[in-house]
Amino acid sequence: MINVLVVEDDPVAADAHRLYVSRVPGFAVVGVVHSAGEAQRALAAGGEVDLLLLDQYLPDGTGLDLCRTLRAGGLLVDVIMVTSARDLAVVRAAVSIGVVQYLLKPFTFATLREKLERYARFRRSVDRSEAADQTDVDHLFATLRGTDTALPKGMSGPTLDAVAAVLRDAEDGLSAGAAGDVLGMSRVTARRYLEYLADNGLAVRQPRYGQVGRPELRYQWTPT
Repeated sequence: MINVLVVEDDPVAADAHRLYVSRVPGFAVVGVVHSAGEAQRALAAGGEVDLLLLDQYLPDGTGLDLCRTLRAGGLLVDVIMVTSARDLAVVRAAVSIGVVQYLLKPFTFATLREKLERYARFRRSVDRSEAADQTDVDHLFATLRGTDTALPKGMSGPTLDAVAAVLRDAEDGLSAGAAGDVLGMSRVTARRYLEYLADNGLAVRQPRYGQVGRPELRYQWTPT
């Protein structure tokens, strides 16, 4: 479980963020605070926090200043900035202090869910091994940033996202043929994307045995 602390000065927005995060499997909101000072006290209290969902504009400072203070104190908690700040200088500063995602307000639940799921995928990949080659590093950054650079030749990010979305919504899983029918693509193409999801820990393969012939291979989404 990935524990999230929501840091947002607007009570209505904070509650919305809390509800959104709680709807994403694999994530739990362990606290909601409304200022940088409250965030520091919550983190100093010793509770396990893996991720901050952090607003930039707080009543007692900025989210970036809070990040700098935390980094200076040796606290390496991950941060997703959730802000209306569109100034590229702010974006650049966020990158320089290790902010893992930057989400502009207003946003939909689906957009936040995608950011959280990419972050969870990144965490799983890091936790699986201690050493990495260049391909592994490229894959990690591509996973976190949402780029297509780590995808095999001939595969596209939008198509992968579409296959993942269909599989996520299929409670009983899908075969390659069924996924292809839903998405209007060939079974071979659908299977390639489903196999990619399975190889990267986002789906599991489940053989279904019928009366005759080879078992049908179905794919089930793996909760984050």
